[in-house]
Amino acid sequence: MKKIITVMKKIITVVLLLITSPIFAQTGNDLTKAKISFELKNLGIKTGGTIDKVQADITFDPANLNAGKITAVAEAASINTDNTMRDNHLRNEDYFDVAKYPKITMNSTAFRKKGNGFIGVFNLTIKDKTKAVEVPFTYTALNAGHLFKGSFKINRRDFGIGGSSMTMSDEVTINIEAETGK
Repeated sequence: MKKIITVMKKIITVVLLLITSPIFAQTGNDLTKAKISFELKNLGIKTGGTIDKVQADITFDPANLNAGKITAVAEAASINTDNTMRDNHLRNEDYFDVAKYPKITMNSTAFRKKGNGFIGVFNLTIKDKTKAVEVPFTYTALNAGHLFKGSFKINRRDFGIGGSSMTMSDEVTINIEAETGK
């Protein structure tokens, strides 16, 4: 049971990370580096993983936020917790049910400036359940591109992932770091 809960937490986090990773690339620019990770607590211990396969159509201009649009699709089956048994468990019906819901999607609805960074508002869909999420992120111009960093939290139960658990946290933190060319 403990292993199942740990796997579920990792899968949830990975899926969320896959969905959000393309948020930080720009249309016409190549994604040169990306790190999408997730964390949650199981039995009071932090655990997590990554999501490895994401596609996105991204337009982002910090000078014209109203023209920005990001659409991202992540393959739920690409969840990676460095434990094959756990990964397979997270792909089953109780968690991501990848046979029935192979894609996780994230579509922007708005961007706004906040302090030295930005907030993106997205419709996140996992297992046919859609919730609005706010993703705070920073945008930095580099010599050969742009760097985006963001972090946000979701409640895994809002998306029907993993059910009720006395040992696994409902809150999942998703961290994103992405670099684009030019």
